[in-house]
Amino acid sequence: MQQRHYQELIDIFSACFGNTESTLLVAGKDEPFYQPAAQGERFHRVVFGHGFYASALHEVSHWCIAGKVRRLIFDYGYWYRPDGRSAVEQAAFEQVERKPQALEWLFSLCADVPFRVSVDNLSGIEVDRAAFANAVKAQLLDYYDRQLPVRAECFARALCDFYHTRWPVREQILELVTD
Repeated sequence: MQQRHYQELIDIFSACFGNTESTLLVAGKDEPFYQPAAQGERFHRVVFGHGFYASALHEVSHWCIAGKVRRLIFDYGYWYRPDGRSAVEQAAFEQVERKPQALEWLFSLCADVPFRVSVDNLSGIEVDRAAFANAVKAQLLDYYDRQLPVRAECFARALCDFYHTRWPVREQILELVTD
């Protein structure tokens, strides 16, 4: 696995979606968010956190799932409860997060970078990370069996092209370790 720089992702994303979706990937200094274009602005912005490569992959995965209407709302209008969630809140978080994290895992494979699921609840209840990782893996396999979101497949294939990696096959995903 190689060392990667987030500017590469910004460039790849822009080439894929800058013109067609009027959306840019932007390095942020703080927490990530999605900002639809304000009146008179041309571009929507997917802002990833703290200049982290993995954060960029994660935020792109959320954007790839959000529908057209959601992409007109700040942070897609999604619920988010920060660190310190209860068991019920954590279960809701994991139910929603398995889809974007499955895409993030695919993007990581295409970019040849490590992936680790994020339970994002360090000061809350004890979380079964392995069970969540298995749910994320199952979601990725489901995407393979049914169909990847169109924008996600476009971005993933662009990552493969840029980094000269092979398109991950289902058998490779089956072998992924989920610890």
